[in-house]
Amino acid sequence: MSNPATANGILSRPVLLGTACVAMLLTVFILPFHSVDEYSILKNTTSHLGAQNAPYAWVMNMVFVLLGATAIVEGWLRLGNYWLHKVILAVFGTSLIVTGVFRHAPIVPDVPFSTYEDGLHSLFASITGFSFTLFAIAAAAIEPTKVRRLVAMGAGAVAILVSILIFRMEDYAGIWQRLMFIVAFAWLLFFLGSRGRSSSRRPQPA
Repeated sequence: MSNPATANGILSRPVLLGTACVAMLLTVFILPFHSVDEYSILKNTTSHLGAQNAPYAWVMNMVFVLLGATAIVEGWLRLGNYWLHKVILAVFGTSLIVTGVFRHAPIVPDVPFSTYEDGLHSLFASITGFSFTLFAIAAAAIEPTKVRRLVAMGAGAVAILVSILIFRMEDYAGIWQRLMFIVAFAWLLFFLGSRGRSSSRRPQPA
């Protein structure tokens, strides 16, 4: 017979999102060795792994979908009456799902592709980044201590800084983007895990 305390402990953790994050880590560091020859883990991003006509692109795109869907579900379970936060996180998750549906242009030259699909991918990738930053700022407002508020703001700041680095130091865009994914989802796991299920706590003085 299962121990209720153990069961409740497991349910209090964001297991769904955590599983998706493990899949993300494995994919972004292993799939490059099975992608096109031109792919560089230093220069090319996760979007390039899921690009049109890229081998095993469906794996990366499925991970985008899983990350987005589980973020929405975990947020809905854990954010209680914080409806604004739920909405922002839903926008983040939905836009991430859409980036897995509409794929980036291939990095291999002279390969036919849909510019319309590539444009939609870029648009929703931008919405994903913006909504995550907005969510981190909103999360800071409901965190119970000064340290946790600073951590939330830091996660948002990292997303902004790394986005700039991706465009300013393109030769290392693959590293920057992977760093951003790791920091963003590590913090999201930390934040949602601390909320518990159906949390409706209000911030207390630090």
